[in-house]
Amino acid sequence: MEQMMRKYPVGIQTFSKIINGGYIYVDKTDLVWQLVHYAKFIFMSRPRRFGKSLLTSTLESYFKGDREVFEGLKIMELEKEWTQYPVLHLDLSVAKGQDSAEELRETLMWMMGPLAKVFGRESDETTPGKLLTGLIHRAQEKTGKQVAVIIDEYDAPLLDVLHDQTTLDAMRKVMQEFYVPLKANEQYLKFCFITGITKFSQLSISSTLNNLKNVSLLPKFATICGFTEHEVQTVFKEDICEMAKDFKLTPEQMYAKIKFKYDGYHFAGGAEAVFNPFSLLNALGDRLLKNYWFASGTPTFLIKQMQHFHTDITSLDSLDVPESAFDQPTENMKDALPLLYQSGYLTIKDYDPEGETYFLSIPNQEVRVGYVNGLLPTYTGLNSGDVQVGFALKFWRALKLGDINLAMNHMQAYLAGIPYVEGFKQKLAEAKTKEGFYEYTFYLIFSMLNVYVRTQVKVAGGRVDMVIFMPDTIYVMELKVGDTARHALDQINARGYAKPYLTDGRRVVKVGIRFDADKHTVDEWEVE
Repeated sequence: MEQMMRKYPVGIQTFSKIINGGYIYVDKTDLVWQLVHYAKFIFMSRPRRFGKSLLTSTLESYFKGDREVFEGLKIMELEKEWTQYPVLHLDLSVAKGQDSAEELRETLMWMMGPLAKVFGRESDETTPGKLLTGLIHRAQEKTGKQVAVIIDEYDAPLLDVLHDQTTLDAMRKVMQEFYVPLKANEQYLKFCFITGITKFSQLSISSTLNNLKNVSLLPKFATICGFTEHEVQTVFKEDICEMAKDFKLTPEQMYAKIKFKYDGYHFAGGAEAVFNPFSLLNALGDRLLKNYWFASGTPTFLIKQMQHFHTDITSLDSLDVPESAFDQPTENMKDALPLLYQSGYLTIKDYDPEGETYFLSIPNQEVRVGYVNGLLPTYTGLNSGDVQVGFALKFWRALKLGDINLAMNHMQAYLAGIPYVEGFKQKLAEAKTKEGFYEYTFYLIFSMLNVYVRTQVKVAGGRVDMVIFMPDTIYVMELKVGDTARHALDQINARGYAKPYLTDGRRVVKVGIRFDADKHTVDEWEVE
């Protein structure tokens, strides 16, 4: 007999709808309760599509005292009062894509329209800040209770204009005026929660709200958005078993595939890893392993910032940095690192408490593939689809046969043919050095084989350019531009790059590759 269909809350961000509609809900209400009792003014950043809106909606239900929606959930053990407070819940994603400060001001006023219907509006409340002040005062007067203010995607209006300083400055002034009342009316507020992707200190949201507690990197709230391994293995156990049948795998093998593709985010040093909830729910609902997070394309603001700061994309797989490097205010950025971390393209993979440094890397396969698809045309002028079919697949098949010489011949032939692509020629001409250009062309092309390739792998002796994992062989590769293939191979041996893999049980093949910058292709290779 067919079991009852499980309902996945894909695209549903209202807590009460998920509960009342009988959708699958991963219970985070104990963490929600702790958050509410942690501080009065809280800021939390998380990448897009990571459940921020559901979190704000859960907070709204809690402050409205909707006790019955929480029946049977963890919070019932903790909350005894269930007081009802007036809630001003504002979602600033409606103000995305505004072109001017004037447009933004009008949109903010329109956004507060429904709340003005409930709590009224005075004729002199002509700016977003004045209207918000009035709403806070009247909500408190009408109910005799302090007000909970919940703001979702507070930075949405500014993300698209990050690269345009003049517009950014004008819009920031509008946002400052809007946020000022939160500090000025502190005595009327019960709780204030603000969430978004980035950290703008000068939105005067932080300088004004100097009492704003940033919990983005706190271990105790690291898993409030996203699903932990335990949650996935318990809540979605039967879903994974069903999906395994479709893929003709064991449930353990299916879980490993899902984990490789969607897990791997850490939002604090030493914190548990979490899965991207949006991708996981889509994958289980469709019973497919697709790159859901990227279905809407790589955010243009991010690629523009990476180009603006001349980001070295080959370094993004392994960065050792202090917290100040990636937890910086967006407007003081000296490089794209804070944005890459805040928007979920990089995550914390390790933390060294002694040196207080974080090791950042790309979270998982889904992000790497989507990211490379977005970057390849931008950085090299190559079409990612052509690369995938024209070279990556042939190279991969040759490796599968264990024929490294055939694989290298494919690489040589492909690279020799590339310069005739117009976009590629142009990018090569713009590049600072030919070496650098080819290095990241290589890096991006190989990253497309992500299922099997790791680049810039950290080992005791340094960083290996590339490690390719095949079912029965591991290839350890070092690339040299202008130097000899022999030297590349010597470096693998001298620095012990292959050592970590010798106990793996698979055959380990070391490959030194020389790249000819004048001929634009692989010139020679040495295999051991």
